[in-house]
Amino acid sequence: MLRDTFNVVFIRYHLTKKNTLLFQGFYPFDNPKGYSLVAELNGKPYDMDITINEGNEVRRRYIAAHKSVSKEYVGEIQLPEELSSVRSLRLICVLGEDGTKGQVRSVVYKATGRDLEKLKKEYEYNLERSAVTDDKIQILGWAIGNVPEEFHLYDGNTEIPITVKRMFRKDVYGVYPELTEKCDSGLEIVFDKGDYKKLRLTITANGQVYDCKVDTAHVLTGGNLLPKKSLWERIELYRQDNGLGATIRHAIDKFKDADAPKYTYMDFLTSFGPTEVELQRQRDEKFEYNPLMSIVIPMYMTPEKYLIELIDSIRAQTYSNWELCLADGSPKDIMGEFIAKRYGSDSRIKYTHLEKNLGISDNTNAAIALATGDYIVLSDHDDTLAPNAMYELVAAINKDRSIDVLYTDEDKISMDSKEYFEPVFKPDYNLDLLCSVNYICHLFVFSRAIYEKVGGFNKEYDGAQDHDLILRYCEAATKVHHVPKALYHWRSHAASTAMSAESKLYAFDAGARAVQAHYDRLGIPATVEQDTFYGCYRTTYHWNKEPLVSIIIPNKDHTDDLDKCIKSIDAKSVYKNIEFVIVENNSTEPETFEYYKSIEGRPDVKIVRYETPGFNFSAINNLGAKNASGDMFLLLNNDTEIINETCIKEMVDVCLRPDVGICGALLYYPDNTVQHAGVVMGIGGIAGHTFVGLERSEPGYMFRAVTTQDLSAVTAACLMIRREVFEEVGGLTEDLAVAFNDVDFCMKVRDKGYLVVYNPHAELYHYESKSRGYEDTGEKVARFNSEVEKLEKLWPEILEKGDPYYNPNLSILDGWYRLKEE
Repeated sequence: MLRDTFNVVFIRYHLTKKNTLLFQGFYPFDNPKGYSLVAELNGKPYDMDITINEGNEVRRRYIAAHKSVSKEYVGEIQLPEELSSVRSLRLICVLGEDGTKGQVRSVVYKATGRDLEKLKKEYEYNLERSAVTDDKIQILGWAIGNVPEEFHLYDGNTEIPITVKRMFRKDVYGVYPELTEKCDSGLEIVFDKGDYKKLRLTITANGQVYDCKVDTAHVLTGGNLLPKKSLWERIELYRQDNGLGATIRHAIDKFKDADAPKYTYMDFLTSFGPTEVELQRQRDEKFEYNPLMSIVIPMYMTPEKYLIELIDSIRAQTYSNWELCLADGSPKDIMGEFIAKRYGSDSRIKYTHLEKNLGISDNTNAAIALATGDYIVLSDHDDTLAPNAMYELVAAINKDRSIDVLYTDEDKISMDSKEYFEPVFKPDYNLDLLCSVNYICHLFVFSRAIYEKVGGFNKEYDGAQDHDLILRYCEAATKVHHVPKALYHWRSHAASTAMSAESKLYAFDAGARAVQAHYDRLGIPATVEQDTFYGCYRTTYHWNKEPLVSIIIPNKDHTDDLDKCIKSIDAKSVYKNIEFVIVENNSTEPETFEYYKSIEGRPDVKIVRYETPGFNFSAINNLGAKNASGDMFLLLNNDTEIINETCIKEMVDVCLRPDVGICGALLYYPDNTVQHAGVVMGIGGIAGHTFVGLERSEPGYMFRAVTTQDLSAVTAACLMIRREVFEEVGGLTEDLAVAFNDVDFCMKVRDKGYLVVYNPHAELYHYESKSRGYEDTGEKVARFNSEVEKLEKLWPEILEKGDPYYNPNLSILDGWYRLKEE
C-alpha cells in the first residue's frame, strides 16, 4: 500500500461525452516521478486519458478544500454502454516499472456497475447566496447541464415574476473543465422584494423537474443559502459581532477542546518526508557535476552515543561523494581509537586530535583544514543529518553552478532520537531578517572558492561565530540559495541553545557584535543592540538628513478618525519634518468641511480634492502624491493612530537606504492583537496578512512578527516610499481601485530591484474598514473578484512558484505559518 498516493477529489460523469467517467485529483507532493495511474475493468487493463491542469486557479480551488495543490490531474474513462456488465472498475496508483520487484500498487477508487449507475446526473445546480437591495432580491448560484432549461419561483403555490441572467463562472469552469469558456454556468435570479412565506424554485431541464430547496429566511435577509454554514462563514459572523482578535482567540479555544487528534510535525514528516523508494531513486541518480562535499565538525567531549548517530547519519547519505572531517579538542584522545575501530574501513572519515582545546571557532577551522572538498558543510558534533541532505544540496548546485552559499531548513531531535519537533521552515535569502536574528543557522554550506576568499571563523565572536561567518559569506557570495527542506536535526538538550536561551546569553551579545561588524564593513551608519527577545537584534540608523515626509491621507467624512490620526502624530512623533496631504474624497457630511476649514490654515496641511465619483484608492493616493512636496511619501489610512514616538523616524531611516524601496509597519487592532505584520503572496489563494489576531506580546513563528525583514508586500494602510521610487514605478495602478493595489505596488517596486522591508518598530493602531465597510454586496464582490484576476495576470510567476519570503512547507490557508497538511 502506498503511503504517498493519488488523491481522488471528484468523480462524476462527463457533461458532454456519453458514458464517460471523469475524475479529478492530485498527488500530495510536487514531483510524482515514477508514479502512474492505471485503470482496470473487471480485473483487466482498461484505456484512460489523463490531462494535467496547473496554475493559480488550481491552487485557489483546492484551498477551499484545505489542500495545497499546484497540479490537478483529470482523467477520462469511456465506460461500456451496459453498466450491468461492469463487475468492478478500479483506478490504481502505481509506483515503479511493470514487472519490477519493487513495484507498489494502491487502489485509489473502485466501483461496481451499480455504483456507476448511481453517479449519473444529467443536470447539476447549486444556490449559494442572496443579496437584498431597497426593492429587489437577488439569488446567486450556478446550474449546468448543456440542455434547455426553465426557471420558476413560487411563494407557496403563487408564482413570482423573475428575471434570470446567466454569466460565466470561472470557479465552476475550473471544477467542470469539459465546459467551454463560453458556457454561462453562473445563475442570477432577480425579483421584487416582498413579504414571502415559503419560497421554492423549480428548474425544468431535459424533461425533468428539479425542486430546489430555498431557505426563505436567508433569502429575505441576504447571505449564505447553502444548507449549513461553513466554518469560515460562522467565523465571519462571530468576527462582525466580536472583533477579529476575539474571534481568533475564540476559534483557538474551540479547537483546543476538539476531540480530533492534532496534526503534529511527526504527522507532517510521515506525509511529506522522503519515502524509501525516493531515497533509493536518489542513490541511483547520476549528476553531471559530482562535487566532493566536506562535512566539517569540531568535537569536544562528544558523547559516544551521539557521535555514532551523527556519523551513521552521514554514512547513510544517498549522495556518496562526501568526506567527514573531525577535529577533536577534548583533553584526552579517546574518540580517535574508537572511530578507527568502528569506522576504520571508511576512508572518507578523517580525524585529528588537537593538542589543546582552541575554542569553537578555531576547532572548526582545524576541521576545515582537513577538508579537500569543493564545498564545505558545517555541522555540530551531537546533531544528525537527514539521509537526503547531501543529495538535495548537490541537486541545487547542478541546477545553478553560480551558487556558492547554501542553507537548508532544520528541526530539533530529542535526546533519545525518537522524536523530531519544532521545525524551522525559513524564507529564501533575507538580509534584513539575518541582521535581526540568525535565521539561517543550520545547515550552512559554502564553496571552497569563497572560503579561500573570505577566510574561516573568528574566535572574537565565539557563541555567535556562525552568525558572523554567515554574514561575511553572504556579503561575498555570488548567489545564496535556500533548500526548503529540513535536512538538519539539531539535538535539544540542557546545554544547547536549541533548548535554553538563558543558558547562552553570551552568545546573544556576540551576535549583536557580529551584526554591528557587518554594518561597519559595509560603511552603513548604524548601531545594533539586543532586542526584546533573546537572539533578536534591533538596528538604529544614524543618517545625517531628515527629508520632508508628505503624509498622504485619503478621507471621506469620518473626521473623528482623521482628527485622531493627525493629533497622534502631532503629539507623539519625534520626527517633525512632515506635511499632511489630506485627499478629500466625495464627503457628504457638513461637519467634514467645517473640520477642513479648522486645519487648512496650518502651514503643514494641504487639502486636495478628488472629485471623481466612487472610491479608487490608487487614484486618490496618486493625486495626493502629485500635490506633495516631500522627498518621502507616507501613505496612511485615516483610521490609524501611531503608538510609538519613533514610528515615522523608524520608517524614514529604513527608506533612506538606497537598496530599499518601501517600508511597512506593524499594525494592531484596538484590542492589541495584530492586524498586519506583512503580506504573503498566495495566502488564501492570492495574498494575505500574516499573524492576524496574534497577541501584541507574542513574537510569532521564528520571531517573524517582531523582527525587521524583507517581504514581498506590506499594506498601504501605512507605507513609506521615496519620491523617486514612487515616480519610477508610476505610482499605484489605478486599474486596481480597491483591493490588492498595495500588493501590486510593492511587486512593482521589487521588480525594479528594490527591497520591501517590514519594520515592526513602527507601530500603529488600525481601525480597519471603518470608513469604507466590507466587501459584502454583489457589486463589491464582483469588483473584488475582478481585481483578484487582474493581480493574477500581473504577477503570475510568484503566485505559481510561491512567495520567496515564505516557505513551501507552510500552509497557504492563512498567515499563521502553520504546517501544510495533505
